Amino acid sequence: MEAVWFAIVAGMLAVYTVLDGFDFGVGILHRLVARTDVERRTVLAAIGPVWDGNEVWLVAAGGVLFMAFPRVYAAAFSGFYLALMIVLWLLILRGVAIESRSRQENLLWRDFWDTVFSLASLFLALVLGVALANVVRGVPLDAGGSFFIPLFTDFQPGVQPGVIDWYTALVGVFTVCALGGHGALYLVWKTTGPVQIRSRLWAGRAWLAVLPLWVAASLATAWLRPDILSNLYARPWLLGFAVLMAGGAGGVLRFSRRGRDLAAFLSSAAFLVGLLAATLAGVFPVWLRSTLDPAHSLTATNSAAHSHSLQVALVWWTVGIAMAGGYFTYLFRSTRGKVDVLADASH
Repeated sequence: MEAVWFAIVAGMLAVYTVLDGFDFGVGILHRLVARTDVERRTVLAAIGPVWDGNEVWLVAAGGVLFMAFPRVYAAAFSGFYLALMIVLWLLILRGVAIESRSRQENLLWRDFWDTVFSLASLFLALVLGVALANVVRGVPLDAGGSFFIPLFTDFQPGVQPGVIDWYTALVGVFTVCALGGHGALYLVWKTTGPVQIRSRLWAGRAWLAVLPLWVAASLATAWLRPDILSNLYARPWLLGFAVLMAGGAGGVLRFSRRGRDLAAFLSSAAFLVGLLAATLAGVFPVWLRSTLDPAHSLTATNSAAHSHSLQVALVWWTVGIAMAGGYFTYLFRSTRGKVDVLADASH
């Protein structure tokens, strides 16, 4: 049962990365692909019906983590307190920027909030990438199940690392480029005209950066955590995630050249899902690895809630996730098609 809930939490985090990931990517590129007020309204209209709903998956994943693995939740939310506060404030700034920019006709006002939206999106992608790298690398977890980690130390992974070192910075930059490319492909699919042309250009640029950064981050992970590759080789069926990841990257390049915009965006989503699934499958059953002593690590076994609670929760989670899935299917179907701000304004 612990393995089932490990997979559930990992799956919800993957869904969040795909859905809110294109929101972040759109925000990162907002001022680059849109130059006039109409173009910027077009970009915001592309994510307008879905951006706040996409963020719910982060809250839901946190709630499920608290229910299924309370010790992991307690350790992570206390040890990463500063990082989580940064994420919270950046999410707030994104929402305020989207809702506030059209409150006044003043161009300076709108430029200010457009800049806030872009910067908040960029730093959110960076922080989330750094956070994932911290989970993979490990934290100085003690025997009591708690840890304190400074923002940075000597920029080197080790027994007492900082939140930011060369490895976490590398993964953070990779995440910014990957989500930027993901968001660009979403805009290519959802927009027309100059915004689509520029989005296609930036999608190509982003993916030219993603591919070498992906290789570099993978090699760095294999060097820092060779057990991840060992775990994947020991469970051959998990290599399907690596195939999904590679196939997604190949699909982006192939479908983008052929002008199949939706297929290219879905390939980007497959790349992100495969990447996260392969990473979390490689670290399973460890949630938080201790750099002080592997015996202090929090795993799916030693941090799980009572078995009966997990069984009962699985029933209610199934009902809830079916309802959420139905809602998101309806939402994306009802907003399908290209965005046309001028046509919408004329009605």
